[in-house]
Amino acid sequence: MKLIVVGASYRTAPVATLERLAVPPAELGATLDRLLAQPYVSEVVLVSTCNRVEVYAAVSGFHGGLGDICAVLAEQAGCPPTALANNLYVHFDSAAVEHVFRVAAGLDSMVIGEAQILGQLRDAYHWAGETDAAGRLLHELMQQALRVGKRAHSETGIDRAGQSVVTAALGLAAGHLGNDLVGRPALVVGAGAMGSLGVATLSRLGAGPLTVTNRSTDRAVRLAESYGAAARELTELADTLSTVDIVVAATASTEPVLTRPVVAEAVAAREPERGPLVLLDLAVPRDVGPGVAELPGVEVIDIDRMAALLADGPVAADAAAVERIVAAEVESFLTWLRGADVAPTVAALRGRADDVVTAELRRLAQRRPDLTDDQRAEVARTVHRVVQRLLHQPTVRVRQLAAEPGGDQYAALLRELFDLQVPQTSPVDTVPDITPPGGEQ
Repeated sequence: MKLIVVGASYRTAPVATLERLAVPPAELGATLDRLLAQPYVSEVVLVSTCNRVEVYAAVSGFHGGLGDICAVLAEQAGCPPTALANNLYVHFDSAAVEHVFRVAAGLDSMVIGEAQILGQLRDAYHWAGETDAAGRLLHELMQQALRVGKRAHSETGIDRAGQSVVTAALGLAAGHLGNDLVGRPALVVGAGAMGSLGVATLSRLGAGPLTVTNRSTDRAVRLAESYGAAARELTELADTLSTVDIVVAATASTEPVLTRPVVAEAVAAREPERGPLVLLDLAVPRDVGPGVAELPGVEVIDIDRMAALLADGPVAADAAAVERIVAAEVESFLTWLRGADVAPTVAALRGRADDVVTAELRRLAQRRPDLTDDQRAEVARTVHRVVQRLLHQPTVRVRQLAAEPGGDQYAALLRELFDLQVPQTSPVDTVPDITPPGGEQ
């Protein structure tokens, strides 16, 4: 079984393409089922965030697995697979492991080191576990990835190199509001993970008064109460917009929430001397509708604009330290994987030896019926000891060699020499279950 990553992110695809690829939470289970129904895919984890849509899969063949995954992604996007060719990236085996670990550590994020992706990976892993989409190979990969992410944030100062996407977006917003958010009335549209982070960050930066609105009023009320904010109905959106300077939009809506008519009505009711209405659209699909950015008195900061502004940001020494952690963890995982891969071959070799011994002892019993039970037992023990001693050093050595780079060749050679039939199962089937870790946002 082989690991493959197929995905698109802010680095390779415009927001319009990410919007089409995005999988709403309500559709995650069905999409995982579609991926698992493909002939070459046996395990899968699906990550869908505002910045990336990625499939982590265990496949029985590279080309077949790639075709299967691309077909499902194209179906999700409503286009032929060829239309996505320039937006997708593919990582295989060791490169796939490295990519997943870099994502978990925040090294592949729009803002280097942002920690929210760790919670998003945890959620994706949880979904895969709930639907039995992740087998033992991806269980091990995801648990190790979560450990790598936690190491990155606990052992380095990567948080200094990269705040959350919300913090970075608000930093850009401050540039349109006199570089000071203190005392600026703000609205958060959406009460999910990103919305909660928006309220927390605005509160920390001194913005206020704060208002929260959401399709589910109960969730808006609970989030607002946690930060001393107010909650309003989503039906009052235009009125609420007219009273604030900053809006963080982060819903899971499949249609724009901040449409041109709604925003135009709000801008018309605003006092001109208040300055621009700054809209931070951190949702995929987008919450800000077409044409809103063209309205006078409105500034829109979306994922595309953030990517362009942050692309040339400095890489701190802490990021280099995280790169070293990732490199070491990748090698550790690959060493374990190579060692685990040879285990079924060693088991098959010992099974073949046992079969040969059993057959020869049966022949001996037929040829020498005069042997007593004690004599036959002693012969059996002697033959088994001889076989075990002959096999001990080669099997120990092949495990050692398999743990080195290129070690998979030794297992393949062993299978060829002894004509061993090894079931094509995940190498992780030989490893005990590990309880999935909890995670923090």
